[in-house]
Amino acid sequence: MKHLTFEQIVTLVKRTLLLQLLFLLVMTIFRAALFISFTPTSLSDVPMNEIVAAFWFGMRLDLSILGFAYVLPVLLFIAAAFLKNRIAPIWLQRALFGYFFVVYLLVSLILAADYAYFSYFGEHITLWIFGIFDDDTAALLKIAQKNYNLPLIFAMALGYTASLYLTVRQIICRPLLPAKKSHGIVGQSTLLFILLVATFLAIRGSLGIFPIFHWTKDISGNHFVNLISRNGVFAMAKAIEQYKKSQNADQDFIEAMGFAGHIEDAFKIVTGKKEVDPSDLLASLKETTPKNPLLEKLKPHVVVIMVESFGLPITKYQSESFDILRSLKKHFDEDTLFTHFISAANGTIVSMEPMLLNLTARPGTIPYGQSIYQNSSFPTAAAKVYRKSGYETTFMYGGDLSWRNVGSFFSKQGFDSIEGKAKIASTLHLKREDFHDWGVYDQFLYEYILLKLKRATQPQFIYAMTTNNHPPYELYKGYKPKPLKISPELKKHLRGDIELIRKRLYDYQYALDMAGKFLDAIKNGELAQNTVVVITADNNTIEGVMSYDNFAEESKKIPFYLYLPPAIRPEKIDTSVPGSHKDLMATLYGLTLSDTDYLSVGSSLLDDTRLHCGLNESGIVISKAGAFFAGKPQNDAQSACDRYRRAAIAVTDYIAKSLLKKRQD
Repeated sequence: MKHLTFEQIVTLVKRTLLLQLLFLLVMTIFRAALFISFTPTSLSDVPMNEIVAAFWFGMRLDLSILGFAYVLPVLLFIAAAFLKNRIAPIWLQRALFGYFFVVYLLVSLILAADYAYFSYFGEHITLWIFGIFDDDTAALLKIAQKNYNLPLIFAMALGYTASLYLTVRQIICRPLLPAKKSHGIVGQSTLLFILLVATFLAIRGSLGIFPIFHWTKDISGNHFVNLISRNGVFAMAKAIEQYKKSQNADQDFIEAMGFAGHIEDAFKIVTGKKEVDPSDLLASLKETTPKNPLLEKLKPHVVVIMVESFGLPITKYQSESFDILRSLKKHFDEDTLFTHFISAANGTIVSMEPMLLNLTARPGTIPYGQSIYQNSSFPTAAAKVYRKSGYETTFMYGGDLSWRNVGSFFSKQGFDSIEGKAKIASTLHLKREDFHDWGVYDQFLYEYILLKLKRATQPQFIYAMTTNNHPPYELYKGYKPKPLKISPELKKHLRGDIELIRKRLYDYQYALDMAGKFLDAIKNGELAQNTVVVITADNNTIEGVMSYDNFAEESKKIPFYLYLPPAIRPEKIDTSVPGSHKDLMATLYGLTLSDTDYLSVGSSLLDDTRLHCGLNESGIVISKAGAFFAGKPQNDAQSACDRYRRAAIAVTDYIAKSLLKKRQD
């Protein structure tokens, strides 16, 4: 057996460094592809030096990843230097070849997943990527088959893998030539020490107090430029960490938001009260609706519709040739529409839960219904207020109730009935063509709601979540869409596959048209006199294919539409008040219930004595003085909302943790 020499180790060090340099180039190409594919129109105002700085910072982050990857080879080189008389060169070459191929393939898969995630959500990987496993995986696979050329994607992936394999093999496994010079003990030790220090510096990426990955700084005032500098691998690592912590409720948001040891201050900020009872903090959240004899007599039905992915930004391009709203437009024009309302979070379940629990979203956590809280009954749950007031309460979903454990979880949150696609299908005698991959087409969900309202013998509170306007964007066969002409201005704000976007927009149109037709049915019949309808959304996921002139101001906006029977309609409502999902039910209580107590982290948007701020878990905050990113207020009004955000998250965490403590006691 030929023994390994130190000179051959040096040769392998050089080869692996060349390999690292080549893969750094590959990682930069991934970043460039992200930049080219999703560049927003607002980037025209960004100085070129900021874009260059973003790429430079991104390369340093990539180098840090490669530094981590190089730790094991460095240790192998050091061990081989001591054991070279017992190791054959081919053994070390094979070990290095296998290691680098697997590591580079894994990193490539993460970067590809990050690209796909960015194309849909407009941000790098977050813990919601685990929704692939928590969600309806079979439906997601069907979506991929229908919307993407999977054979081509697999062929490209296979070609990339083969190229990677051959490149790593060619560089590492070439025969090692006999040494032309030798290194003494001092020289060998010096080279290995330099290699170790260089690897450490590459990992750290900085000579400052913190390593580069510990505090990813902003490069620019432009949100997209800052995102380009980020790294998908570090994003994945953070997502895994958050996912593990959130499953077991290990995250301490009270401390993170700055209220450790004085949580009562957070309750004071949220409620606007000067004093709260430290022994019963939950009681400080109690509000009472005004006494209203007309509401006591009428007891109107209340229907809250959450339309899948209905973001407002696309509606600003509404026109005769781009009639995205269809029959919903006249209702938006006639009735109440809050125009500065944002979603609690960027996914369905993580917006649904805060709204129906009267809480705000805690950033970077998994749904309550899929965590240690899945068997908890929240005292702030919205439906409990209506049930206590004599309403029959129904949670309705156009899909399977096993999705995200919604059936089990919301059965504990004050709903008398939990009804999904099976109940809808059996009641309406639906056929196979009346379903798409995620559930029943929206028109049948609305038909079922109308039937339930007409058959009702007591006041109804119905929450319903639709399933259209979701990949794979399939239209009901009997529906005739109205042509959507994409204007040059809109096209300038779109990015990605235009044909897939067009398909998405027609499903968007269908979803909004069905919501409008439902309102037609309500307002053109007897239900118009005794039914309140809310139309809102879970999120604005179309932001993944849209760019914005003002990302913070536009990207999270969703509707909060209200139809109120004339008899109980206030003379004037200020629809410019900022808010988010935490405020929706509190606003609704004041309009539909008389002299009724409720608990809520949010507040009624009709209450002009309260501070109103819209909060999204991504850190976007909307105030009366405009939207901003958390921690970066630009004026007094924004500073007040920044404090409010921290307090609301801390209070929400206190409520959740109190349930665990109560269970343990």
